[in-house]
Amino acid sequence: MILVISGTNREGSCSALVSAQVVEFIKDSSYAAEVELIDLVDLPSSAFSPKVYKEKPAEIQPFIDKVLSCDGMLVIVPEYNGSMPGALKYFIDLLPSPESFEDRPVAFIGIASGQWAGLRAVEHLQQVFGYRNAHIYPRRVFISAIHNKLDEHGQITDGDLVDRLQKQAQGFVDYCRKTISD
Repeated sequence: MILVISGTNREGSCSALVSAQVVEFIKDSSYAAEVELIDLVDLPSSAFSPKVYKEKPAEIQPFIDKVLSCDGMLVIVPEYNGSMPGALKYFIDLLPSPESFEDRPVAFIGIASGQWAGLRAVEHLQQVFGYRNAHIYPRRVFISAIHNKLDEHGQITDGDLVDRLQKQAQGFVDYCRKTISD
């Protein structure tokens, strides 16, 4: 199972719109992979309690279980202030170590309103996931000026971008299968 993570808890985010389309690309891939989505907007407020590091509330366990049971993660990360959103880093910090990322394939899509397309956010995430011994898939996709690439229904309008996202999705599914079987 491939887990897609929409990397912000901002309601109505472009990350959520792109994540929903990526889920469909994975479902439609020639590999017909099983896919699930975690949207950080769905994290319960109890996840942000200062006591969460000692005692995890029961309502965050389903999020943890999805991470622990996936064959690979594809993270869609917007760039906030030159890095990843705090909610994403916080979510990563809540996950059990080392089993959440150890030897688990992970891929990244960076998005931003500006011209750098989430590059810094992805680079920071690569450091975090590399530190946790994940297998980083090398085909990253960066989307600049995200607001100009979505139509009024939140669908990506750029055919080249759709093609790159579909190729990444198919390639990542294959990468997960090869990495897991090794």
